[in-house]
Amino acid sequence: MEDLKEKEYSNLEEFWPFYLGEHSNDTNRKLHFIGTGLGLLCLLTSILKRKPIFLLYGLLLGYAFAWIGHFFVEKNKPATFKYPIKSFISDWKMFYFIISGKLNNELEKYEIISK
Repeated sequence: MEDLKEKEYSNLEEFWPFYLGEHSNDTNRKLHFIGTGLGLLCLLTSILKRKPIFLLYGLLLGYAFAWIGHFFVEKNKPATFKYPIKSFISDWKMFYFIISGKLNNELEKYEIISK
C-alpha cells in the first residue's frame, strides 16, 4: 500500500483520509476547531463592520491555533505547506463534522485511531 505521506493528491476525496490522519490527536483537532471558529467570527465581524482587516485577523488566528496544534501537540508538519487549498477546505469540512457530531464516524470510516 502506498504511503499516504508520499502520495500526490489530485482531489479532495483522496486527500481527506490523509488530512484526518494528520489530525488524529483530539487536542490538535480542538485547536483547529477554535482557530476556525475564531476565523469565522472574524469573517462575520469584517462583514458587519465593513473592515477588511478582520479577514487578516481571522487567517492569522486560524493558522496560529492550527500550527500550534501541529508543531506542539501532533508533532507533525501542517499539510497546508504542501496542500494549501485542500487543507483549507478540509479544515472547514472537519469543522462541520465536529459541529454535526459526525467526526467519529469519519475517523472510524478511515480507521483513524483518535489519540
